[in-house]
Amino acid sequence: MLTLGIDTSNYATSLAVFDANAGEVVCDCKQFLPVRAGQLGLRQSDALFHHTAALPELLEKIGAGADLTRVGAVGVSARPRPVEGSYMPCFLAGLSAAAAFSAARGVPLVRTTHQQGHIAAALYAAAGADLFGREVLVFHVSGGTTDLLHCDAAGNILCLGTSQDLYAGQAVDRLGVRLGFAFPAGAKVSELAAACPEDIKPRVSVKGMNCSLSGLQNQYEQLLQQGCAPEYVCKYCLLCVAETLRRMAAAALGLHPGLPVVFAGGVMSSGLIRDYITRRMPGAQFVPGKFASDNAIGVSLLAAREVGAWPNTSASAR
Repeated sequence: MLTLGIDTSNYATSLAVFDANAGEVVCDCKQFLPVRAGQLGLRQSDALFHHTAALPELLEKIGAGADLTRVGAVGVSARPRPVEGSYMPCFLAGLSAAAAFSAARGVPLVRTTHQQGHIAAALYAAAGADLFGREVLVFHVSGGTTDLLHCDAAGNILCLGTSQDLYAGQAVDRLGVRLGFAFPAGAKVSELAAACPEDIKPRVSVKGMNCSLSGLQNQYEQLLQQGCAPEYVCKYCLLCVAETLRRMAAAALGLHPGLPVVFAGGVMSSGLIRDYITRRMPGAQFVPGKFASDNAIGVSLLAAREVGAWPNTSASAR
């Protein structure tokens, strides 16, 4: 059985097809939303338009890689998070497309959230089916979240900690745009940071499992004004994010010792952050970039789980 996943986030339009019998992602595709130079994102009305325009082309593209007549369920991220009041208009484009596909094909429509999709993709990439149905700690770190989440065996999500002000992805993107890069700028910031050979000691603000990141923007603005090289400033920014997450994780493990810790979200695509944390937390689990950044893979997995098609114990975990 195949399941189709659709995600229309604030950053990208993405689709994925998952083979529940084989436990494998058949294909996936993604298109970033166009953002004008110097801008830090899109108005929701513009994002909704671009998603609506991109979906038919991406559906045709993914149909070339998978037999969509075999799709037995379609999943969609209908809102940002599984909490009351969570809503963004950009997800209406995906919901509309998924509902139309479901009605035309006569297959179940599974509504989930963008955050749950991120978690599912990260768990799958980290350990196949092994982490599903287990208690686990997951970081969701992006332009709209810096959340430390506790997921129980039933899949319920509890937010243990978060940023009290600026999100990690916002801090990184603002620095990148400040340096002249296009939004989202995380990849360029990571590229510059990797070119800095200097040892840097980050200064962070963490209280228990919560953090504050607004000061980070002030710090890197001061460094730029003082004439520090962009490479140095980018490395400082990413290491501050890494140390912040490490301290939050340490606090969480004090309450939940021994639990796996998985890092998801676009900011977690940074090799510098991954290396910093894994050296200090050997058990931390990071995943390949396409599973960490915005994607529809997790949504397609959740659709398969909802209809009881996966995990399939007779198939491989991956």
